[in-house]
Amino acid sequence: HVQLVESGGGSVQAGGSLRLSCAASGYTYNRNCMAWFRQAPGKEREGVARIATGSGNTYYADSVKGRFTISQDNAKNTVYLQMDSLKPEDTATYYCALRAGAACYTDARPYDYWGQGTQVTVS
Repeated sequence: HVQLVESGGGSVQAGGSLRLSCAASGYTYNRNCMAWFRQAPGKEREGVARIATGSGNTYYADSVKGRFTISQDNAKNTVYLQMDSLKPEDTATYYCALRAGAACYTDARPYDYWGQGTQVTVS
């Protein structure tokens, strides 16, 4: 039974930082793609960042490039999203997702497992 548990959301002023964590369990954490998506009210779910866990290759949406950093701790089966220079438009519910397989996609549909989401509010 695969579980993804996010933590680290909260409220912050513009220019501030937050770090989100996604702990994966019940799955062999090898050669997968882990990603962060976000969804604001009335908007579609948007891919923010993703990491190919085997190679360590990372990919970012243009809107967060240079401000957000995705990383992994293989020993803890955990993926992080460090968010710096936060803007009000970053306000959304952030979701962690896992895709079985090395290929990483921008689209949400190929991802097999999802966390419950964590709220990030930037004022």
